[in-house]
Amino acid sequence: MSYFTELALQYIDGSWRPGRGAWDIIDFNPYDGEKLASITVASADEVDEAYRAAQRAQKDWADTNAYTRRLVFERALRLVEEREAEISDAIVDELGGTRLKAGFELHLAKEFLREAIQLALRPQGRVIPSPVDGKENRLYRVPVGVVGVISPFNFPFLLSLKSVAPALALGNGVVLKPHQNTPICGGALVAKIFEDAGLPAGLLNVVITDIAEIGDAFLTHPVPKVISFTGSDAVGQHVATVCASQFKHAVLELGGNSALTVLDDADVDYAVDAAVFSRYVHQGQVCMAANRILVDRKVEKEFTEKFVAKVRSLKVGDPRDPSTVIGPVINSTQAEAISGVVDQALAEGATALLHGRTVGNVVEPSVLTGLPADSPVLRQEIFGPVALLIPFDGDEEAVAVANDTPYGLSGAVHTRDVERGVAFARRIDTGMIHVNDGTVHDEPLVAFGGEKRSGLGRLNGEATVEAFTTQKWISVQHGRSQFPF
Repeated sequence: MSYFTELALQYIDGSWRPGRGAWDIIDFNPYDGEKLASITVASADEVDEAYRAAQRAQKDWADTNAYTRRLVFERALRLVEEREAEISDAIVDELGGTRLKAGFELHLAKEFLREAIQLALRPQGRVIPSPVDGKENRLYRVPVGVVGVISPFNFPFLLSLKSVAPALALGNGVVLKPHQNTPICGGALVAKIFEDAGLPAGLLNVVITDIAEIGDAFLTHPVPKVISFTGSDAVGQHVATVCASQFKHAVLELGGNSALTVLDDADVDYAVDAAVFSRYVHQGQVCMAANRILVDRKVEKEFTEKFVAKVRSLKVGDPRDPSTVIGPVINSTQAEAISGVVDQALAEGATALLHGRTVGNVVEPSVLTGLPADSPVLRQEIFGPVALLIPFDGDEEAVAVANDTPYGLSGAVHTRDVERGVAFARRIDTGMIHVNDGTVHDEPLVAFGGEKRSGLGRLNGEATVEAFTTQKWISVQHGRSQFPF
């Protein structure tokens, strides 16, 4: 089937239908500008319908035997495996992902679906002792009810599934709003997988829309108890503020300005490979990407020469070509913003060791060094293929530079002494950091999330259970309580 023609619709209460909003989202291929789909946006009334449908369906779903629920996720996994080639093509066409990137995204998506199968059985209650004679305290873990999910454009299929699948597995209903640049991979395709896997109608709804149409209706609606948002810190701050005012729990996975640090005893060749991947995977449009590459001056010359040579060798162009490493960024606005960052850095005195051109939405890699220590560029997230090389003298200076950012999502450190690396990693103010590896990692069982402006809360494994369930205390008095009056 052609996903872009068959699925260019809203999915509400088990029905595929056109939106009733006032305008259309046009879905373009960011590489060649081909029009993929036209989707009339959902209205605020349709957001209400979606949440009400999820609320109605959720009660019976929560009461369904967990072993029965998990069958849906087993079938969903098989469907993703069977349709992998078609989904990969959609990722390449809709978001300009390379073949390598599409394979990486699908591998992780399958891993998270495997974990969702297990999550259906994960919530367990406890019996807790009481100081009161004859009393039994039972602590139940129950679904929150309905979860609203807002997913981004960079890994839309994976990052939608990462919240949608576990929320459903744990007994919740879900309403998903994908990014308007990736409505199919991030929304309609996810709905189609679960529909075909036998998920009861109404439990998962997809509304393709924008705040220009619905304002904050997705956040302020009274039904959802949790909002799971992945995106920029600026929008995340707004989501957090609105959710707090509505007494909703927000799980926020936001931007980053991660540092990959190369200490003086590192394996330089290996560190170069890790740094190039960490900076340039999916054109640098990754929240965990190594924005800053910190290099001890003792190995700076060797590292820099090898790093620039490897970056220069990366093939840039058509993402359909399996040998392409750098494809287009998501849209022209993003391309212009990346070019503007490079121009700003050069105006501040930076040196371009490699200065890539921008042709359409394809931004060639750039490598900059020599930025002044007070440059705003060093403290912002650059969502594109631009590497900042920063020399340092000794571990103390490296720690100070790595922490000099309002973000704290990921990071990496390279050294031949593992315990030195762990000691260094413990001093970095970040939610995740990896010794002798890249900065871009996600695993189903390990808590994922950031510090500072990089987010609130965690997902994956037990953290996901915490995010999408709540605790309920039921006490039983087997004897008779004594009341003072």
